[in-house]
Amino acid sequence: MTCFIIGVAGGSGSGKSTVTEHIVNAIGSNKVVVVMQDYYYKDLSHLTLEQRKLINFDHPDAFDWELLKLHIDNLYNGLPIEMPTYDYVEYTRKKETLTVMPASVVVFEGIFSLMDNNLRNLMALKIFVDTAPDIRFIRRLQRDIEYRGRTVQNVIKQYLEFVRPMHKKFIEPTKRFSHIIIPHGANRAALEMIIARVNAVLNKEDILIETDYFDEE
Repeated sequence: MTCFIIGVAGGSGSGKSTVTEHIVNAIGSNKVVVVMQDYYYKDLSHLTLEQRKLINFDHPDAFDWELLKLHIDNLYNGLPIEMPTYDYVEYTRKKETLTVMPASVVVFEGIFSLMDNNLRNLMALKIFVDTAPDIRFIRRLQRDIEYRGRTVQNVIKQYLEFVRPMHKKFIEPTKRFSHIIIPHGANRAALEMIIARVNAVLNKEDILIETDYFDEE
């Protein structure tokens, strides 16, 4: 194995970033790089801002899968990438890219990180963060208003028209591909198990992962 790839999936506001942060902090930022699926939305700079606002960004077709798969494959094979960046206020890519060097561990975080079969085949560990819809909506509401310049009405409209139906149709079904399902966002038991697994691989140990469901309030 060239590197240990972890997929972290789950609905918007489920706590994926918290799980990813714990992994990075526990393993060490010198050993882990993070690929954010959100950064791989298609380049919509050719559209007006009003046109971009009408796009369903919670549908798989909103992402540049070709570039995403190329970058994950490059990291898997020890090659650096120029990861795109994204402007959530303007609904499009920024001109700047981030140079991401290969590392022992690659975390691929995103709502659809477990959707593509080719990407799943590269993953040594697949995680689904399973959080109640009301909690996810509240987190999304707070985040989008505070950091992304949205209004309450805009967030509610987007949630009802796009986020909720797309979650049921596309995101929820990917749960069956996961090795580990974490309810309520991050919890200690699940995180300890995940970190132990990664450390075991880095230390050349062989530990089999079965599908587990961690439930800890």
